[in-house]
Amino acid sequence: MWMLVPFAFAGKLLSALRKPLSSLWGSVAPWFFWLRSALWLAGGKNTRAPPPWGQGERQESRGEEEEGPDQPTTPTSVNYHFTRQCNYKCGFCFHTAKTSFVLPLAEAKRGLRMLQEAGMEKINFSGGEPFIHERGEYLGKLVRFCKEELRLPSVSIVSNGSLIRERWFQNYGEYLDILAISCDSFDEQVNVLIGRGQGKKNHVENLHRLRAWCRDYRVAFKINSVINRFNVDEDMREPIKALNPVRWKVFQCLLIEGENSGEEALREAQQFVISDDEFEGFLDRHKEVSCLVPESNQKMKDSYLILDEYMRFLNCRNGRKDPSKSILDVGVEEAIKFSGFDEKMFLKRGGKYVWSKADLKLDW
Repeated sequence: MWMLVPFAFAGKLLSALRKPLSSLWGSVAPWFFWLRSALWLAGGKNTRAPPPWGQGERQESRGEEEEGPDQPTTPTSVNYHFTRQCNYKCGFCFHTAKTSFVLPLAEAKRGLRMLQEAGMEKINFSGGEPFIHERGEYLGKLVRFCKEELRLPSVSIVSNGSLIRERWFQNYGEYLDILAISCDSFDEQVNVLIGRGQGKKNHVENLHRLRAWCRDYRVAFKINSVINRFNVDEDMREPIKALNPVRWKVFQCLLIEGENSGEEALREAQQFVISDDEFEGFLDRHKEVSCLVPESNQKMKDSYLILDEYMRFLNCRNGRKDPSKSILDVGVEEAIKFSGFDEKMFLKRGGKYVWSKADLKLDW
């Protein structure tokens, strides 16, 4: 109704002044637009002048389109699976030994420098089993390079721990921030069922040995556990508290087509899968463990930047691992566009935390 006010005012002027239409409009137009602006401001809008008559919707629509392109994804935290080879046969493994390829050391270093220049702050080396190649020397050289030359705030490793020797800590421990050891059960028979058995070697005993070495050589100690059909009812509270890791990452068993599910897969993990309710039940039973960091399938699937052995980002959005082109060929900014990375979920799941041992202030 308020838009009719200027027209009523104009009508009164027409009848009173009886001037030619053209002359009348010339005198009334300023009042018309003044009234429109005044009434528009009274309506509580922001203080920007109103758009020309009839152009408001078109300009607002164009403004939405011109917000600008998305900013390039920063590879803040990267997981580099430089080898697929492993000495264990975990039935649910989602990064299996489909190739035996490992980049030459110089090329791996070149790619890591490219990532650091693109904004990488944390590198996590994984596999396969990262200590299997050159008995850990290749890995040690990369760890030292990332900390000593690239000056990365955080360098970490995920390993099953079976091939780590104290000499490795003596040579490279000072350059490593976090060592994460995979342990899915504190019952050795369950570990054998899962595929972590190695003859007479005891996975749990080795875990305690590695915990002591981490303390001796000042490396933050972390545990990763995949909750599955064989361990979902286990109570791990006391063993975890005794080991006292800085983080206990608890994953829900995840199916990835071509890795542990489907015709081309080297594993068949369907028998290991648990429901969301079962996973929540495990978490609820262990909620008193302060270092527990849970990751459901929903949180895990797209919230990791994963590089394979060719330094290609792996996109898991369609339930399989679709590779980008290698960063060594097209650069980080171009390759990361095809990573499928969900940065919001990365932050929501606590992907960025205190990850440098210099900042953890641990009582060694």
